[in-house]
Amino acid sequence: MNTKPQLPGFLGAVLSQSGARLTEADVRLIDVLLQDPLRAAMENGKDVSSRAGLHPAAAVRLAQRLGFAGYPEFRAFLQSNLVEGTGDFESGSARIAARLIRASESSALSLVLDSEIAALQQLRAAVTDDGIRTFAKAIRGGRRVFVLGRSHAATLAALIAMRLRRSGYDAVDLSAVTHQMSEHLVPLSAGDVVWLLAFRRPSPVVLEVLRLARRRGATVLALTDVGGTRLDPAPDHLIAASRGGPGDSQSLVVPMTIANAVILDLAAIDDGKSFKALEDFRAFRNELPAMIGR
Repeated sequence: MNTKPQLPGFLGAVLSQSGARLTEADVRLIDVLLQDPLRAAMENGKDVSSRAGLHPAAAVRLAQRLGFAGYPEFRAFLQSNLVEGTGDFESGSARIAARLIRASESSALSLVLDSEIAALQQLRAAVTDDGIRTFAKAIRGGRRVFVLGRSHAATLAALIAMRLRRSGYDAVDLSAVTHQMSEHLVPLSAGDVVWLLAFRRPSPVVLEVLRLARRRGATVLALTDVGGTRLDPAPDHLIAASRGGPGDSQSLVVPMTIANAVILDLAAIDDGKSFKALEDFRAFRNELPAMIGR
């Protein structure tokens, strides 16, 4: 008696709808598919059958039993689920593979440009001037600004903290001091601002800092994906914007644009503080080579 393998939702649904009964060869093929679903979505039926140690036509027969015209149609189904980011395909490598599938229809550069442009066009309607001003006011009134993001968001956190420091604000990039984070957070209190960046899912570190900021009475700003996991407890102010749909490039330009808008708006409302600090920084930087020479 054959035991059916554990199927991800989209394959299980197809199996239920087709009413197909799996043969021993089918079980072996599905096991191969599940061991490396990304590879399966890119290979032809002959290659999949070969990896399962079966006749070249075995994958075609499985596809037909599941209601597809042949393996190319079944593979297109797998690729569609890959692009939509469902089931076993919701992973970083799956997202890259999905982009490669789309790129096969055009150049990789065109694919990324189209994704970025579409995400930025959505941003205009998704984020309001009031939301940008709320972030800027919180930073203007804060004593210190602690910025934190993990993974790709750490790159943006570094840029935000650097630009705030150059604008005359006491900003700490917590992403760059992971091992000394406790020391930097000791003075965190009411009057301080914590700016969190959480793309897709917030890391445990981000959630811990959020909870600490809440206990200490600091103002919490959060910049997140539209579809990301909700932050708990909720931040004081939230801007959520899509970085692209499933299979798109998951733009860093979108959150960077929002951050740039906040820092620009900050310069418009802080009574010249940003302008003076930027001029002072420029003058100091011009003197620095001579100072080092001495």
